[in-house]
Amino acid sequence: MIAAAWHDGTVTAPLTPPHQPQPNDPWQAPPSGSHVLPGKDPDAQERRTELRQGALIAAVLTVAGVALGLLWLWLAPRVPLVSDDAAVFLENSEGEEAIGADGTFVLLALAFGLVSAVAVFLLRRRGGIPLVVGLALGGLLGSLLAWGLGIWLGPTSDVVAHAKEVGKGVTFDAPLELHAVGAAVLAWPIAAMIVHLGLTALFGPRDPEPEWGFPYGAQDAGPGGAYGQTSGGAAESPAPDPVESPAPGSAGSQAPGRAEGPEDGPADGAGRGRA
Repeated sequence: MIAAAWHDGTVTAPLTPPHQPQPNDPWQAPPSGSHVLPGKDPDAQERRTELRQGALIAAVLTVAGVALGLLWLWLAPRVPLVSDDAAVFLENSEGEEAIGADGTFVLLALAFGLVSAVAVFLLRRRGGIPLVVGLALGGLLGSLLAWGLGIWLGPTSDVVAHAKEVGKGVTFDAPLELHAVGAAVLAWPIAAMIVHLGLTALFGPRDPEPEWGFPYGAQDAGPGGAYGQTSGGAAESPAPDPVESPAPGSAGSQAPGRAEGPEDGPADGAGRGRA
């Protein structure tokens, strides 16, 4: 009877080598003796570019305050006054023209903030701290310039002299002024920063996703996995060697289902003797 031979099914995977750093790893320490050439640092050049752009934005928005001041002077409602040679009174004591000047300035400042934020975002979609600082500083300086320009070009602030000039019972305009100075002046920079932040978050460029390299030796693995691993992760056992079938007439070629025992021999012999 030929015994079947089986191979050992244990598969030994090779030892994993130590981690090899990638040549383009930004966290890898530079080789000894290396140094950055002067004037070749891209980050420094980009920072200088952002600083120049931030200063340019602040200057342009400050000049744009002239347009805001002229629009405020043109669109703000006038407060009518009248004099009786003894005092100056409001012609309409229940009028809302005084608060209307503040509302006009705030609405115009919000519109200027929206337009300036969109323009800065289209100029440089990546954004940056210098650009945001320039946007806020330019909006603040532009609002202050518009406020001063509107007061300077508007009706005179000397109400008594103006009343004497026009005469008794004649209506004249009160000087243009802001009552809520803080809210009116900060409307432009706050609106610009909020709009710019929203545009950058929604439509700004995204940082590239990190590229994860293959582990060591994974490229040499077959479609089932690395080093004989199947898709489920278990190691495959080698197929056993086929068992050789015995030759006809040998001890192993007996009918299936009948086992030859020691009692079969005498029983067959006795039967033949009686026959």
